[in-house]
Amino acid sequence: MKAAVFYGPHQPLRIETVPDPVPGPDEILVQVAACGLCHTDLHYIDHDVPTAHKPPLILGHEASGTVTAVGERVKGFAVGAPVLVPAVFSCGECRQCRRGRENICEHMVMPGNHVNGAYAELMTAPAKDVLHLPQEIPLVDACIIADAVSTPYNAVKNRGRVQPGDTVAVFGCGGVGLNVVQIAAASGAKVIAVDISDEKLENARRFGAEVALKGGEGNQVSKEIKRLTGGGVDIAFEAIGYPPTIVQAFDSLARGGRLVQVGYCQHPVELNVSRLMFFEMEVLGSLGCSPLDYVPLIDLVARGRLKLSELISHRVPLERINEGLDHLRNGQGIRNIVVMD
Repeated sequence: MKAAVFYGPHQPLRIETVPDPVPGPDEILVQVAACGLCHTDLHYIDHDVPTAHKPPLILGHEASGTVTAVGERVKGFAVGAPVLVPAVFSCGECRQCRRGRENICEHMVMPGNHVNGAYAELMTAPAKDVLHLPQEIPLVDACIIADAVSTPYNAVKNRGRVQPGDTVAVFGCGGVGLNVVQIAAASGAKVIAVDISDEKLENARRFGAEVALKGGEGNQVSKEIKRLTGGGVDIAFEAIGYPPTIVQAFDSLARGGRLVQVGYCQHPVELNVSRLMFFEMEVLGSLGCSPLDYVPLIDLVARGRLKLSELISHRVPLERINEGLDHLRNGQGIRNIVVMD
């Protein structure tokens, strides 16, 4: 099969012919239809974040496709069935999995990090983690549900606990942040979007934001949010992973407010702990999505409650994956995917 292989940071992925993977007894073999191009992969390629499995490695963790073979112990999957491969495989046995928090499994396996991923024509996945896709959802477009849509769904529904009537601020309106906007809006919240890009702010309006504010350094945007809301928002989401915007998001909260950190950040951040204590604030992390939540999320997409195809700006073939990654680096479009021919 053809695959885009990662050999190390600061070099392009190489298109190579590699052996086809063989499914184990409890796995299925998926013919990849498409895979989302994610900033997580740029952390490996551009920012020296190490992968769990040393290169060479096939990256990619947002995959949709069709079943081409099943392991001898697999039930419930037929060859040709359309499926979604989630961004994380859980063990199902550790303390977190038994508590229903498989997204923070103590032994999680991430395709494109721990094992070969989906920037390839074929991939294997544990059958217990793979999800059926209804015919109403275009197979190629469905790939972004695996991370770009499911991660915001977990952030909004489970970590942010957004309810109708809540006021919400979303800092960063790229692919993930834009889906925080649309899921929060679909949940009945009034959404304020913050970004430094006029294009991204316009996208946020199209996906449900009632107010769009231009971001920048300092605390002016936080003050403006407090002015507009009469004291601050109920929940703020930071979807960039940039220390100054994390502080701005926290400072935009009302008393008793909740900050949900969605963006990845390696650097320390200083928050006002006296305010955290005295006003009973919350600061929460959010990672991925629990397997149980994929089912209602897929149903929302199938019923047209959430936009999907409108999120995809560029579709590139596997041979041009590095061009697609450049789109991602340059902030071009909303979501970019690589499509297998």
